[in-house]
Parts: sequence; structure tokens; C-alpha cells
Amino acid sequence: MSIPLIFTLDKPSLRCGHIPESDAPDEIPGPPDELLRRELDLPRVAEPEVVRHFVNLSVLNHHVDRGFYPLGSCTMKYNPKVNESLAALPGFSGLHPHQPVSTYQGALNLMETLERWFCEITGMAAVTLQPAAGSHGELTGMFITHAYHKARGDRRRRVLIPDSAHGTNPASIVMAGYESVPVLSDARGRIDLEALKRELTPDVAALMVTNPNTLGLFEDRIGEIADAVHRAGALLYMDGANMNALVGLARPGDMGFDIVHLNLHKTFSTPHGGGGPGSGPVAVNAELEPFLPLPRIRHLEDKSLGWDWDRPDSIGQMHTFYGNFAMLVRAAAYIRALGSAGLKRVAETAILNANYLRAMLKDAYKLPYDDLCMHEVVFSADNQGEKGIKAVDIAKRLLDFGYHAPTINFPLIVHQALMIEPTETETLETLEGFVRTMLQIDREARETPEVLHEAPHNTPVSRLDEATAARQLDICYRPDVYVS
Repeated sequence: MSIPLIFTLDKPSLRCGHIPESDAPDEIPGPPDELLRRELDLPRVAEPEVVRHFVNLSVLNHHVDRGFYPLGSCTMKYNPKVNESLAALPGFSGLHPHQPVSTYQGALNLMETLERWFCEITGMAAVTLQPAAGSHGELTGMFITHAYHKARGDRRRRVLIPDSAHGTNPASIVMAGYESVPVLSDARGRIDLEALKRELTPDVAALMVTNPNTLGLFEDRIGEIADAVHRAGALLYMDGANMNALVGLARPGDMGFDIVHLNLHKTFSTPHGGGGPGSGPVAVNAELEPFLPLPRIRHLEDKSLGWDWDRPDSIGQMHTFYGNFAMLVRAAAYIRALGSAGLKRVAETAILNANYLRAMLKDAYKLPYDDLCMHEVVFSADNQGEKGIKAVDIAKRLLDFGYHAPTINFPLIVHQALMIEPTETETLETLEGFVRTMLQIDREARETPEVLHEAPHNTPVSRLDEATAARQLDICYRPDVYVS
């Protein structure tokens, strides 16, 4: 099916809708005249054509509502639609942060309740809901780390991360003014405790750990790691991206962590991706609570809720107002619907699903770390490499069967990595179908490798020259180009 770009459908003879004149009061200033355009060069297209255009484009995209999305490290789980309905209720969606605080007591109550739930889930003392993403939460945590050491008169310049860390970890560390220092993994895929101890010099501010790590393995010496970090006067930070494997089963605070961020789009089923607002709450222990961002929710003398701006040790605001409220509504609805028993079942099922894939595929695909995994399993495409097949070939071939590709070539410590996370929301039948497809691709790698080298075959766009695309990116609109 060919889908013409909407600009090619322009019909000058059509009478289309128009934008009314502004009815804003004169005293409200508008943008400067030099920034205003008097005319917009938009196509004149009939409404049915516009609708069909965007619907046709939408079905070219893969998403979790369309099919299995085993993107490792990203927890692409199904988002219950009831959460969307609740977030869209007029009492929530119609709020404005400039309203008098007395008129949104219900929203404040929801946020305070959500903070309390996150404290219980993480085992921490206090939470801020302000950060707008997991990476933003990391940056917030690093600012809190800096404020903590500064308050103690202790200037430290390095933050340690495992060599399997998420890519946002070193970025957040450097943006906060620290030097990022990798720590080697051991033969079991966990942090090498002796290597860590060698790096724990007096200038280390923190160790940032993802647990379970990006190999899908639980850091089973986390208690010893926490003791070593704290003896060095540093803080222990947990990247909570993989909290979907722990929720209801284990708490970061009980493991010795001082700070942890949560990705609501990963563990608590708010929308993932699409360029929309995200949410990455940060939880801390009692000692770090004074440094949390402004403002904090507090109880007023009349027992109503309000904002506390009088916090001299705070790192300040990290985001406009208090965060992305609609994401918080969705997360609260998800937690309320499942309850403590349901959240525990989420983690148990996510772990079960990942280990099912591990057991069913380990004879065909190399398993670099042959250990029970948590929420995700990391294979290597080295077994298929005899015929020149790489992880990217397997990923591209999966597209032909209606699956999204898994994460490939990450973590970097696994050669030709295939990082697969099924999540708890996929059925056994879906997983069985995926296993059959992966085994078929393994057979093709040995018998007809050219099929993989040339994949995908059934997608709207065939395989791109990704190196050239990265170096010579051209995304300009061209009226003579069609999606076909």
C-alpha cells in the first residue's frame, strides 16, 4: 500500500476550516510581531483524507498495543486503558497549577498518597514526584549527592558505575559535574567487589548501580557493596529502571541504597515514549530528605494540604511546578488496582516469563552468563556468527514476523548482545510464538543466511544503510517522495 504524503493531497479549491481571531484580552501580551507569521503554508485537505492519512501512518508503526515488544531494559509492558480514562477525568485533566491551592486539594491528596506508596515500595523515607523522566531522576539524585557532600564540607569529584551501566548513567553524572568511572564486572556478570574496593578512594561521591543489572542478573552481594561504599563515605544510588523485577519482592532501602529513582513508564505502566511527558520520581533516606527539590507537600494548620517552600537545604526546583501530574494519576490508578499482592505478582510473572525464554532458547542462542535471570535475559548471536550473522540481522528478521526487535549490542560487555525482556503482560501463547520464531531464525542462519542478511522483507521500509543515515541524516520534506 502506498501512502502519499499529506502535502501532495493539497487542493486549492477546497474550503477548509479557519483559525478564529484571538479573543485574549489586550492586557495579556502576545508574542513579538517579528515572530508571528501572517500565513501558514498548510495543505487544504478534506477531513476524511486527513483522518485516513494519519490512520494509515499509524499502522506503519509498531507499538505494544499492536504486538509483542521485547525491548530489553525498557520494560515495554501493556498500559491498562482504564488508567488513561481516569487521567482524562475533567477533575484531573482540567486542573491548572495557577489555581488557588484550596481548589485542588484532591490532586494534592493523590500526590501525597502516591509519595507514601512509593516510600513503602522502595523502603525509603521520602519521595519527590517532580522529575520528568528516569534520566531526569538520575540528575536529581546526583544533585542531591552533591548537596549532601557540600553540606558536610566534603568535596568529592568521582562517581562509580558498573561497566554494564545504562547509557544515561554516565551522562547524568557528567552533567552534575562529576567524573564517571567504570567498575569491572566479574565472571558471573555482577560487580567485581575487589575491583570496586580499589576504586573507593576518598574522592568518590557515590556508586550508581542498576539492580537487577542490565544483564538481567540480581546483584547478590549488594549488602557487601553497600557496606564498602558507606565505609568510604560515599552514597549508594540505585537506577530503578529494572524495578519491575523487584516491586513487591524486595526494597532498595533494605539493601542499603540511599537514593533510588523510579521509571513510572517502566514499572508503573504510564505511557512509554512518543515524545510525551514522562515521570521519574526519586526516593531518598531520611538523612537526604532535606535536599529534595522544592516545593514539598505539607499539612497546613487548618489540616488542608499546601506547598512548603521554606527548605534552605533543597537543591531547588527540577521541573515546572510539581511534575507531570497526569502520569502520577495513571501510576496511582495502576497501584490502586493491583494492590500489594498484585504488584508482587507483577514481579514474579515478569521473572517467570524471562526465565521461560531463557530456558527455551539457550540451546540455540549463546548464553554468556548461564544463571537464573530476573526480568530480562541477555543472549549473544555468536552461535549464529559462523555464517556471518550478527545481532542486527536477527533483529531485522524478527520484524518480518510482526515482532519488535529486542535491544541489540547492549550491554557492551556482551558481544553481539540480544537483550530480551518479555514483561509480565505477555501470555504464554505469545511467548511460545516468539520462541518458535527465534528458533526458525536460528535455522535460517545456518541454512539460508542470505534471508537474514537482506531482512526485513515485509516492512514498509526495507533495510537502511544505517551508517550513512547516521552520518548524512536528511529528514527534509520532499513532495516527490512517497511511503511505499
